[in-house]
Amino acid sequence: MKEQSLRVAVIGAGMAGLLAARELKREGHRVIVFEKSSRLGGTWVYDPRVETDPLGLDPSRKIVHCSMYSSLRVNLPRRLMGFLDYPFLKKQGGDPREFPGHREVLRYLEDFARDFWLVELIRFEHEVFRVERVNGVSHEWIVEWRTREGESEKEVFEAVVVCNGHHTEPRIAEFPGMDTWPGVQIHSHNYRTPEPFKTKIVVLIGNGPSAHDILREISSVAKEVHQALRASDVHFKKLENRNNIWQHPVIERVDEGGKVIFQDGSFVCADIIIHCTGYKYHFPFLRTNGIVSVDDNCVGPLYKHVFPPDLAPWLSFVGLPYRAVPTLIIELQSRWLAKVLSGKLALPCHEEMASSVEELYQHMKESGRPKHHTHQFQQNKFDYENWLVKQLGLPPLEDWREQLYFYALKKITSEAGDDYRYTWDINKWMQE
Repeated sequence: MKEQSLRVAVIGAGMAGLLAARELKREGHRVIVFEKSSRLGGTWVYDPRVETDPLGLDPSRKIVHCSMYSSLRVNLPRRLMGFLDYPFLKKQGGDPREFPGHREVLRYLEDFARDFWLVELIRFEHEVFRVERVNGVSHEWIVEWRTREGESEKEVFEAVVVCNGHHTEPRIAEFPGMDTWPGVQIHSHNYRTPEPFKTKIVVLIGNGPSAHDILREISSVAKEVHQALRASDVHFKKLENRNNIWQHPVIERVDEGGKVIFQDGSFVCADIIIHCTGYKYHFPFLRTNGIVSVDDNCVGPLYKHVFPPDLAPWLSFVGLPYRAVPTLIIELQSRWLAKVLSGKLALPCHEEMASSVEELYQHMKESGRPKHHTHQFQQNKFDYENWLVKQLGLPPLEDWREQLYFYALKKITSEAGDDYRYTWDINKWMQE
């Protein structure tokens, strides 16, 4: 395959967009990064503002991109968070902790962009609202954007890489009575600090890392916190070593009197319900005439979570997988697609890519995995990362990466894991 240099648009200047831009630039492509805000960093740019609709359902709301709370610290060790050739080192004047706060991650990304001359590629305050093929047979794409002043322009690119993140459009739990329940309902996207929950009775839905963090933080000020969990073996109980936290099965319904009734019949009269229930993949700018769609939070069809077979390699996605080491996956995906676009690596034929996607869907169906877990990698260990490494001809990943990730995951999800970010001596663990 003949090597080539393409004009490529990257949508978003968060972690995925920066890594994609770096790898595309390394391969000799001409890159423009479109970023709707005035800063790089994506979701790692903290914003104390919250949206006017706390559940994030109103399509006319003014969207706040940030989904971080003020106290957020990474839940994976910084040595896992760094890029393969740009480690996340402790720097003078920064946050020295092994599990640093969000400001340190943003500083790391800013340093990365500066050191690799990426800032000059970014068009800040350029919000992309249309990405569409020039025509039904062309591989060229129209990218149309509006500036802060409201002026719109468009350009044609030979390839587009979608890196707009997936922590902005909330997914919420649904249960009978929620529309008339008199209390306050918010999504964790709009959680910033625990003060609004002081002396309140709170029901928190969810069991992911952010749910664990928010649960522990608001319990320090709330009167009671009741966690609703989806797992089938959950029953009503008070958490050990916690005076004001109870666990319940999922919510069965809520009523106009303020009650929240759980599936086991237990109930509580609550003031606030927090939906820590994740996010939707959302590409409002992308127009593919149904070739790529989001169905029950499955973006597809995508070969290896990156390329739509019908539009490959001219359209690609970076950073969709979750419950994984995001930096590693994003970096490997970016290297792969950059080399595919340059012609150094070839994709399988259309039929093989489409067949691979169908095999994934069939395997999920047979194993009982719901469609909305398509991009969840927790159960796949490091098979995907190792596959990308092999495609790129890189040395095998070090064993410690997988071992450290799963040990960290065990601590994140354990009831006793409240303080692991303070007490875990990782240097000692690595030597054992």
